[in-house]
Amino acid sequence: MADWNDPRAPRQGFGQGFGASPSQTGDLAGRTTFDAGLRKHMLSIYNYMASGVLLTGIVAMLTAQSGLAYQFAQGPLMWIVALSPLAIVFAMSFGINKFSTGTIQALFWGFAVLMGLSLSTIFLVYTGASIAATFFATAGAFAGLSLFGYTTQKDLSGWGSFLIMGVIGLIIASLINLFLQSEALMWAVSFIGVLIFAGLTAYDTQRLKTEYLQIQRMKVTNPGAVAAYPMGKMVVMGALSLYLDFINMFLFLLRFMGSSRE
Repeated sequence: MADWNDPRAPRQGFGQGFGASPSQTGDLAGRTTFDAGLRKHMLSIYNYMASGVLLTGIVAMLTAQSGLAYQFAQGPLMWIVALSPLAIVFAMSFGINKFSTGTIQALFWGFAVLMGLSLSTIFLVYTGASIAATFFATAGAFAGLSLFGYTTQKDLSGWGSFLIMGVIGLIIASLINLFLQSEALMWAVSFIGVLIFAGLTAYDTQRLKTEYLQIQRMKVTNPGAVAAYPMGKMVVMGALSLYLDFINMFLFLLRFMGSSRE
């Protein structure tokens, strides 16, 4: 696993003189460019992710206001709307090396729209005010967790397997509860779900940062291999990861913070 610390030379300490050699000046310029590239890359991911969440929210509200949400909440159409986003995620994940960057981008926006159709049904269950409050609470938590993942010097790579196993456990427990209809199990799944996707937010942020750093090193050690890692595709797939973390954390929090319409 890559070193999570910044791969930079130590800063000049106090008392070592104010002058810098030409080589030191060149290194400083290189580090500045490197940091600017990293910031640009991460901002592109966050912009895609935020735009996707915004598109999903707009589609969900418009669908609920139009009355179509009632149709999506029952019958076979419910399963089509619910499973279509999952199909796109699998298509993007397994077709990343086959699809062009434009196709990956189009799939991402299509995914955001379909998620909006699927999530429109929450307006039938919870009040608009509680949905808005939960959204802003999730946004605040996401921002803090992502900032932690980006800035921490702690290696979070060990969290990955544990968190993925946790997601699988959540899916299994949720399927079991479809038959048991246990309220206690539902609350336990919701609580654990919030924790797992909070951890995934920090983990994925650090992972995306590290992937960028690794590719920058490859440009020096193996420039020919960099062509296999189109940065445009990396941005979209990174945005998809963070989008899923955000939406899942929001949905699990909504079970605690949402006020029923009944």
